Amino acid sequence: QVQLVESGGGLVQPGGSLRLSCAASGFTFSVYVMRWYRQAPGKERELVAVTPGGTTNYADSVKGRFTISRDNAKNTVYLQMNSLKSEDTAVYYCNVVYRGVPSWGQGTQVTVSS
Repeated sequence: QVQLVESGGGLVQPGGSLRLSCAASGFTFSVYVMRWYRQAPGKERELVAVTPGGTTNYADSVKGRFTISRDNAKNTVYLQMNSLKSEDTAVYYCNVVYRGVPSWGQGTQVTVSS
């Protein structure tokens, strides 16, 4: 079955960087669109980045600061987050829609605070 395991979250100061990873298994990773979402306390889950994407593969709030990438040989998708702000604090999830069914990892907490 589909498994997604996120890692790399933590506590970081404003302006700092983190790289999140999501290890995938149970499907042919290379042919599927992978997405990163985040959910802040009291807010709805929002789409952050997509790969492969097109002209709108990043949320406006993270453009120029976050970079999504993937290593198909390792079945892993990454989210490099730079110039972090307090409003980036959230649980970050990776997602794939496999055979019409969305699958989610357990999430990784990112806290941006001084």
